[in-house]
Amino acid sequence: MFFQQLFNGITIGATYSLVAVGFSIVYSVLELVNFAHGSFYVLAGYLVLTMYSFMALPYPVAILASLIVTGLFGAAMNKFLLEPIRKKTSSGESVMTATLGVSTFILNLIMVLYGSETKPFPNPMNLGKFYIGSVIMKWNQVIIAIAAIIMIIVMSIIIYKTKIGSGMRAIAQDVSAAKLMGVNTELVITFAFFSGILCAAIAGILVAMYYGSVDTTMYLGVSMKTFAAALLGGIGSLPGAALGGIIIGVLEAFVAGYISADWKDCIAFIVLILVLLFRPSGLFGHKEIKKV
Repeated sequence: MFFQQLFNGITIGATYSLVAVGFSIVYSVLELVNFAHGSFYVLAGYLVLTMYSFMALPYPVAILASLIVTGLFGAAMNKFLLEPIRKKTSSGESVMTATLGVSTFILNLIMVLYGSETKPFPNPMNLGKFYIGSVIMKWNQVIIAIAAIIMIIVMSIIIYKTKIGSGMRAIAQDVSAAKLMGVNTELVITFAFFSGILCAAIAGILVAMYYGSVDTTMYLGVSMKTFAAALLGGIGSLPGAALGGIIIGVLEAFVAGYISADWKDCIAFIVLILVLLFRPSGLFGHKEIKKV
């Protein structure tokens, strides 16, 4: 029982980690809480459903096309909505409110087109299961966890080992200094949105495959769990976000297995409250020192 729940928790926790890493990429560059992040997570699943079930595209093509469209949508949101707002005002609240508007638009559009009912998600790659001792492992779960972990590693390499990643870190330190150093700040910020939302899109598809369904209520749950994971790890920290997602996934699995599945969605709220009370800087965060 213990190892079964641990495996289940790591599997779903890896997807939370991926969403939280995407959220942290954008936050680390702009210190922006992107309220639309979870809506792109939901959108990607519905796009796969549309392209595979209604447009009859091959399953891998439907997934790839969904990821490209969702990522470009996120980049376009920054380029044509958030960037003009940033140029007109220095108020971060205005940009944050705009992302909330985008989120509302996406979720309402989905409900208009598909209704509010849960939709079955196609998964033709049901590869069966195998056993390690008493632990039942589905191949789909293994693939989901590996895919999420690989994507986290790829994004970490991009952020810490590439030129555009250096630009993102430079903007995070001081956007004005980054401009003087020749960094194309708006291009780098747009890439940050593309890559961050791509992480959310991949996780959304993986979770839809995991549960075999999609619905718009996924938004609220994943948004809270993403923020809790990012805060637990240290908001803006990619390694912290990855670890935070795994911790929340494992805690959820143990609560569902040993207490009740009805309580598992409360874990993110409990973690959020405890972190804010006892360690606001998170596991990998740094305390902010204010000079007087």
